[in-house]
Amino acid sequence: MPEEQMSSANRPTSLDGRTYHVETKRGEVSNRIITVGDPQRAHAISQHLDMILMTKQSHRGFLTITGMYKHLPVSIVAIGMGSPMMDFFVRETRMVVDGPLAIIRFGSCGSIINGAQTGDIIIGDGAFGITRNYAYFGDASEKDAYVLWPNVDADAVLTEGVVSEMVKGVGAQRVFRGLIGNADSFYGSQGRPGADFYDANEGLLDRVHKEFPQAAALEMESHMLFHLARVSTGRTGDEPQSVRAACALMVFADREGNSFISPETSRQMTKVASLALLDALVKDMPTQAGLHPVEGSVWQNNL
Repeated sequence: MPEEQMSSANRPTSLDGRTYHVETKRGEVSNRIITVGDPQRAHAISQHLDMILMTKQSHRGFLTITGMYKHLPVSIVAIGMGSPMMDFFVRETRMVVDGPLAIIRFGSCGSIINGAQTGDIIIGDGAFGITRNYAYFGDASEKDAYVLWPNVDADAVLTEGVVSEMVKGVGAQRVFRGLIGNADSFYGSQGRPGADFYDANEGLLDRVHKEFPQAAALEMESHMLFHLARVSTGRTGDEPQSVRAACALMVFADREGNSFISPETSRQMTKVASLALLDALVKDMPTQAGLHPVEGSVWQNNL
């Protein structure tokens, strides 16, 4: 339950400016952000920071950690799972940070490309949507049980930076590229077979590969992230894009080989990949020029 009175129904913030879901305010979140789903992964990444300046756990499950890395402020935000959580995070972070945002999603995925095994890293050049067509399950005239939404490109410059650092960190043989399928569920919309529910998803992965030959992985957040970055152009759509985004996904589920990652491999690869993403962020934004004001921020005494 909320602990403070919110000021608006459309843009709810507390009296001191905290957003309703993420519960951060101005000066607590950096322009450089790594977002993850798992809060344990956020804490693991934070171990590589030179210092931690702020940790905030919201009542809606968001965890924000802001600290310094190579003398620059960086934030790590754990959001949970799914497109709605990504929407909350991106919009409410945009509310409290001045200047451009560079956001890298570091998540897990199921690989649907030959050669990518558990622990490997798949970097998205773009993401497309996969949503359940609810009308299909009650209307015989509906043709498809799932809707595939067009690809949205990742930011090319930020993505190339992620690729470069990741190759240096984990080795070229463990880095793959392609398009990411962003499903609205873990089971039905990702083509996982099951006996308890009628999902009508036989052949879904074949259809995905047919319509998106570069499809490499399935997960639940990147399409929303890339879409919001694309439309971060102000209310009338005529302002410069203010959010740039990229994603790097660790293969947890090898859908081709039907295997799942071991805890030890996950820990080892998280450590190496995290450093690569932190380096990519600070190289992408090497100074504070044009970013959120230093005065009043949690990093004001560390620059």
